[in-house]
Amino acid sequence: MYTPSSFAVDDLETLHNFIRAHSFGILTSVQDTTPLASHLPLLLERETGPHGTLVGHMAKANPQWKTAADTEVLIIFHGPHAYISPSWFGDTNVVPTWNYTAVHVHGILKMETDPARVHDIVKRYVDHYETGMPTPWKLESEEDAFVSQLVESIVGFTITIDRIEGKAKLNQNHSTERQQNVVHGLNQRNWSGDVDVADLMQRVLDEQPKLPT
Repeated sequence: MYTPSSFAVDDLETLHNFIRAHSFGILTSVQDTTPLASHLPLLLERETGPHGTLVGHMAKANPQWKTAADTEVLIIFHGPHAYISPSWFGDTNVVPTWNYTAVHVHGILKMETDPARVHDIVKRYVDHYETGMPTPWKLESEEDAFVSQLVESIVGFTITIDRIEGKAKLNQNHSTERQQNVVHGLNQRNWSGDVDVADLMQRVLDEQPKLPT
């Protein structure tokens, strides 16, 4: 990921928090010369491996896992983003741009084919994403035959994170006055994502940690 120093985020805890907050990632790999991608929710094990480990699953019918197994993959996690109009800067010689936050993760995809392990991954998914629901759904509430069929239809995987990089492109390369003008413009326009990006920019201006979630 092209990341000028003013936009770089390298604090591991901040990067982990971002992944937890934006856990629906894009897993990319290459088959021969053809790029492949799957959109998947992913769980993060913070303490496993030097930079953490991602845990996931995909449909067994998805052909990506067959060629991606034991190869290096890239996972992209995307946060809020918004178009930035040059009219907001209140200055000349400026151009349109796009503000966004993202984290890229690199690692080797290791398949989990043992049914007990896959069952555990599914249960962890359910428990994680059902947290906070008024009446949390439990995997144990379903019939054993249904759960066994479910487990049989998917494959699990882990990715020990070898490299992780974050980017928060929030006009930090502009003056404080310009940044405040952009925050105001975003809040006034209020398109999808605008308010979230404005909030991130304001937090950076207030000297809070980069890439807040």
